[in-house]
Amino acid sequence: MITIHTLTPESWSDFENLFGPRGACGGCWCMYWRLPRSQYEEQHGELNRRNIKALVDSGNIPGILAYSGDEPVGWCSIAPREEFPTLSRSRILKPVDDQPVWSVVCFFIARNQRHKGMTVQLLKAAIEYARSNGARIIEGYPVEPKDGKSPDVFVYTGLFSAFKQAGFTEVLRRSATRPIMRFYI
Repeated sequence: MITIHTLTPESWSDFENLFGPRGACGGCWCMYWRLPRSQYEEQHGELNRRNIKALVDSGNIPGILAYSGDEPVGWCSIAPREEFPTLSRSRILKPVDDQPVWSVVCFFIARNQRHKGMTVQLLKAAIEYARSNGARIIEGYPVEPKDGKSPDVFVYTGLFSAFKQAGFTEVLRRSATRPIMRFYI
């Protein structure tokens, strides 16, 4: 049975355990979308971990954790789009319009839980979390590989099919493999 909880100071050690000593993917610690690229590159690893910890300790909730029993098995980063300035600097992911949106920017699933529908479960929980915080539009930036397959490391923003299963619809595509999808509450 999977349960979902927000990342808080009390659950920090679960987040660390899920991400492991390498910080999920090469020291990212889910800071990729939150920092200018030069700062992100300088901070790979421990500094990224410290920055996300400081964010959590300040009371900001940067996302949700999935648990199988007491074991953390999945992560979804969701917050108001303004918390992810890198999106606005992207020619492909820049804003669609001036509507206030919450953004789903990243997933990390424990290896033993991949390919079991965890992303869809996290997306549904992210919708509920955003709704409870007043969101009216939730946006995601999944990939849709041309051949339908891609190594797990390259689908950290989720797959088009998972977003579709969770009820998102495509609103714009500036790249053949990168749709912008929305869920309207």
